[in-house]
Amino acid sequence: MKDFEKRTAPKKALDTESWFLESYRRHIGHPIRILISLYKGNYHKFVLAVICFFIKHACVWVLPILTANIINDVTGKNPNTLRNILFYAALEIGLIALNIPMNYLYTSYKSLATRYAETGLRKALVRKLQQLSISYHVETQSGRLQSKIMRDVEAVENLSTQMFLSILNIALNIGIALAVTVSKSMIVFLFFLITAPTAAITMVTFRNVMRTRNNEFRKEMEETSARVMEMVELVPVTRAHALEDEEVEKMSGQLFAVAEKGYKLDLVQALFGSVGWAIFQVFQVICLAFTGYLAWKNRILAGDITLYQSYFATVVNQVSAIVTLLPTITKGIESVNSIGEVLLSDDVEQNEGKEKISEVKGCFTFKNVGFRYKNTDFPVLKDLNLNVREGETIALVGESGAGKSTILNLVIGFHMAQEGSVLMDGKDLREIDLRTYRKHLAVVPQTSILFSGTIRDNITYGCGDVSEDELAEVIRAANLEEFIHTLPNGLDTQVGEHGGKLSGGQRQRIAIARALIRDPKVIVLDEATSALDSISEKLIQQALQNLTRGRTTFIVAHRLSTIRDADKIAVIAEGRCVEYGTFEELMALQGEFYRMKMIQS
Repeated sequence: MKDFEKRTAPKKALDTESWFLESYRRHIGHPIRILISLYKGNYHKFVLAVICFFIKHACVWVLPILTANIINDVTGKNPNTLRNILFYAALEIGLIALNIPMNYLYTSYKSLATRYAETGLRKALVRKLQQLSISYHVETQSGRLQSKIMRDVEAVENLSTQMFLSILNIALNIGIALAVTVSKSMIVFLFFLITAPTAAITMVTFRNVMRTRNNEFRKEMEETSARVMEMVELVPVTRAHALEDEEVEKMSGQLFAVAEKGYKLDLVQALFGSVGWAIFQVFQVICLAFTGYLAWKNRILAGDITLYQSYFATVVNQVSAIVTLLPTITKGIESVNSIGEVLLSDDVEQNEGKEKISEVKGCFTFKNVGFRYKNTDFPVLKDLNLNVREGETIALVGESGAGKSTILNLVIGFHMAQEGSVLMDGKDLREIDLRTYRKHLAVVPQTSILFSGTIRDNITYGCGDVSEDELAEVIRAANLEEFIHTLPNGLDTQVGEHGGKLSGGQRQRIAIARALIRDPKVIVLDEATSALDSISEKLIQQALQNLTRGRTTFIVAHRLSTIRDADKIAVIAEGRCVEYGTFEELMALQGEFYRMKMIQS
């Protein structure tokens, strides 16, 4: 991998991600300029690819000339015919032999340049996604972002190939064919200019009709695919209600509809395919008749008829290829702009130039905090005031939508107070480098987020070297020891995609172990015990007690019985803290918290 990286990188070192981002900013609104600028430092590879391309195709371009010369020598009784035939044959074989190494070098230079840009674009997108605000990620579908990284970048790479190489191929083929033709006969050259584009455009017109039919068939197939997926998901429901025959009957109708579309497509393809072929052959015959007439009139040599036939076919096919390329180029340009939507987004978390912190105690003060989300008319938080001391555990309770999760996001720094301020150890979170602050922070969300890999990898994520003793201590504190001992591979057991091989309680305890191993000063728990059975909840409660001991902790919980031991409880309603105190104090108050507790009892 390192060797490939060295070969793809330009001779002059560039900060790839920064350069690509700068390319978009400098040429905003000009996708072709952006595309060209992405290859800075690799232009020489394209030049070498062009040279190799020219050499590797020489055998194809030269063959019609050699064929015409041999026919002319034979028909003209040239005394050196045999020597010329041997020379031409040796020349063509030599050019054919060159095709193999030149094609290898051509592909190598082209691929190194395009793969470099493809990888660089993806790296730039990945880095940008890491910098964009949480609000951006919440408002943007993850599938769209994945599509930009994979499909849009691939479309840009295809556009590069078409722009720099396919169009070059077309230009060289047409240029050489017309250059040879004009050097031998101006009449035939004018004939090419008139008839070749007409033939090409006529062929493309029929291809467009076929493309429309293909598109209709594709949509029907997509509809069928969706129906099949829905049918498979509903199999338990179908079986439970004895609806198998009805489901088969319903799917049969859809399958016959696809078959009918496919049958019509086959007929259309057969018809228009043969019509397109016939049109091309008719124009070939016209070219043959025209050049034959010129030879009969002694305006050209007889052998030149084969030369012009070959070059006429080349020009027609290449003009047709230009028109066919237009949709691919359009798609690529759209993808260039699509990638720009991410790279040029200003919705980023700004940390540069802000104060870096090396120590966190864990004192928090919310002063008249107000916050509202984008495109909403009503504030989530308004005039919120809270004081949390170092090492204190504070539980946030309230109805859904009261603003509890928003408070947690303010603590993490995902959102910033739009009114008032949030102070951490007396410092406004807006004024510090949040990356340095978050090194002292651990988050255990409601739904544990695990990645494909081993239990060990998930626990030690982002912590570098961790000793076996430290790991064992964390595992005991997270109540994972007994569970891990039952696994054949212990800590090296694969958890599956998103931890799919584990239960909810097991995933949550791994998330707690991940938090413990960071030895954080501030902990954020977002309903960490919700939707769990009583046994799992008890194990997690014990693990949480180990996690929160001596650390400033923010807890959101709906089960009020789980927060009895919290130092303070804040009741949030309509974006404000309406009650604040210990469990016993709030119960004695018989206010909002008391009412909520009685409902759950």
